Amino acid sequence: MVVSFPLRRVLAVLAAVGTLLVLARSVSGSSWPPPGVMAALGEKTKGRPTEGHRYKYTVVKGVFLQSESSTSADGFDYATTNFGLISRSYPTDVDADGEDGGSAAQTRPLWLRFARYVDDLNAAAAETHSGAQYKVLFMGRHGEGDHNVAEAYYGTPAWNCYWAQQDDNSKDTTATTPITWSDAHLTPVGAAQATRAHDVWAEQLAVQKQPAPQRYYVSPLTRCLQTTQLTFGGLALPAHSPFRPTIKERLREDVSTHTCDRRSTKTAIKKAFPGFVVEHGFVEHDPLWTGTTDEPPEDHDIRNQALLDDVFGSDGSTWISFTSHSGAIASLLRVLGHRPFPLSTGQIISVLVRADRVDGHKGPGAGVPWTTADTCAAPP
Repeated sequence: MVVSFPLRRVLAVLAAVGTLLVLARSVSGSSWPPPGVMAALGEKTKGRPTEGHRYKYTVVKGVFLQSESSTSADGFDYATTNFGLISRSYPTDVDADGEDGGSAAQTRPLWLRFARYVDDLNAAAAETHSGAQYKVLFMGRHGEGDHNVAEAYYGTPAWNCYWAQQDDNSKDTTATTPITWSDAHLTPVGAAQATRAHDVWAEQLAVQKQPAPQRYYVSPLTRCLQTTQLTFGGLALPAHSPFRPTIKERLREDVSTHTCDRRSTKTAIKKAFPGFVVEHGFVEHDPLWTGTTDEPPEDHDIRNQALLDDVFGSDGSTWISFTSHSGAIASLLRVLGHRPFPLSTGQIISVLVRADRVDGHKGPGAGVPWTTADTCAAPP
């Protein structure tokens, strides 16, 4: 028996499937399909297909204070601690006459001696064909955003239950000043924190001889885009390392029902930040935020494993800046094997990372089902 279908319906089905497949492939060399895509294809979990190389990450200790268990995260300030770089000697310290660790070598700026040490680590790894590589990551949290102020005002329970699902405070009959926190922007305090970071970087580059980042990666959420612009824009940077940040979808905050986690459209982002590079495959509309589901920590870590694998597998730079979020940086630290080190708004953590390629493993593996968030229909 031959069964016929209306041509229009067949074409519509094919078009819908094609759209899903294009979207599933479109997120920057994606090894993690966006939420909703796998569900539309009948999958119960947001599993990650395997592609690209995977790396095992190790934090090199004895270099930055933040990596040491004796350092408290409470009140720690990168700006007053030379970004946390420990004052020490290195096996690569050499005097002008070739004497290892001589007194003349010790008078050279600490950051220059550290940079030489990192270069030597990478050179030794290349000579032995070990496949290891070393990178220094400067991971900065965005400055204070409108959503941070709103959560502090309403209190975390009420914020998580109701207000965070709103775009603004228009439903608050007691509000006297309108505030919008959907894809939250920086507050004046947050802008000042980012400007402070700019001034700190300027002094570090000029006085401490700290190497400038060779590459800049940033979350697509507005508060991070503003932070990285205020922090690095206008700095006296080396000609070979210009400030031209790349927007990375994977670098965003853990995805929740909060509207502050919903990004703007690609068109709006490019219009507001024309000097930024939008990574290949970055789609027009937010492919991750649903408004009803939360990304589990396991999936967030998988996403950041994929981010790091992408950066370490394709970027030959040694000095790299990430501008992101508290939850995202916490996840990155877990993937790196770093101890927990919470950052307040506007703070930066420095980490020396060794990456070893894991033979026989491709991609970050599969995730777990996203959870449906418990919310309130009215303010509690």
